[in-house]
Amino acid sequence: MPPVYVVILAHGGREWLKAFLPSILATEYPSFTVWVIDNASEPPLVPWLKENFPTVKTLRYEENLGYAGGYQHFFSAHGHEVPYMALLNSDVEVTALWLSALVKCMETHPGLAAVQPKVLSWHDKTAFEYAGAAGGFLDPWGYPTCRGRGEKDYGQYDKPCQIFWASGAAFLLRTKAVLESQKGLLFKPYYFMHMEEIDLCWRLQRAGWMVGYEPTSVVYHVGGASLHPKKPQKTYYNFRNSLLMLWENLRGIEQYRKVFWRLLLDAPAAIYLWMRAGWPHVRAIARAHWDFFRYLRQKSRPALPELPYLPYKKLKGLTPRPWKFGTGSIPCLPLEA
Repeated sequence: MPPVYVVILAHGGREWLKAFLPSILATEYPSFTVWVIDNASEPPLVPWLKENFPTVKTLRYEENLGYAGGYQHFFSAHGHEVPYMALLNSDVEVTALWLSALVKCMETHPGLAAVQPKVLSWHDKTAFEYAGAAGGFLDPWGYPTCRGRGEKDYGQYDKPCQIFWASGAAFLLRTKAVLESQKGLLFKPYYFMHMEEIDLCWRLQRAGWMVGYEPTSVVYHVGGASLHPKKPQKTYYNFRNSLLMLWENLRGIEQYRKVFWRLLLDAPAAIYLWMRAGWPHVRAIARAHWDFFRYLRQKSRPALPELPYLPYKKLKGLTPRPWKFGTGSIPCLPLEA
């Protein structure tokens, strides 16, 4: 079996590492190395890790680079060393064969660039977890969703299939796909956190790769360990990066039309968040829009790899319109050999 790096980026979260690293180290796979990146945690995690988990390789960044920047920095230095790299959140517990199932899926389908496991809730292991579930999709306006959100797992999503995006909580990456088609750009560091994995999967599709879901691989995600869902900062990154992702991956009239409708639809979303969580979230959305327009006005923007353009409707993993959405209603294409 090919060697794999299992990489965990941690900003704090010592309690999760203490709880879940034993399950990761007990993974039944013949050739894997666990890395834990201390992303400017205070107090530092590295001394504690070396004392308690001496077989784990460690790195420390003195500046918090965010999820996107931290993983990009690691990939730039080490992405060429292994054919596969698994990215895991620190609040994920794995099952013994989670990695073997993902690698087998990759080896069987050479057109796959990324594949995610079935992501169940650590709090209720019979139910799907919100951020991952049975694979990520986009709706007609570019809002992300997952199959299985809010559902119990009774085997309704037990077939491997193509999806739009793999959850950043846990997925396996074919490093060659990023090194060759993306010129080594895993995540865009200026995203900092949220939406970066969706943008990556969109770019991989544009380059001709598939993104998949493998249900025989199972993990359990706590969720919200890095940034609580009720934090306005989370709202800001989700809304700003969603607009950036649409703008950077669409072209022509479709680019302007999709972004225009998203800006309009963000207004009722802001009202909903105001009623549920208060004014700080409305201000976060306003700031997200402001910073998006500031990005458009920049004379020089970060250089991105040149990729073929795919019209939105030709992308895999799009949901039907919301009024047709329900359990089992999202079409899921089989993985191509």
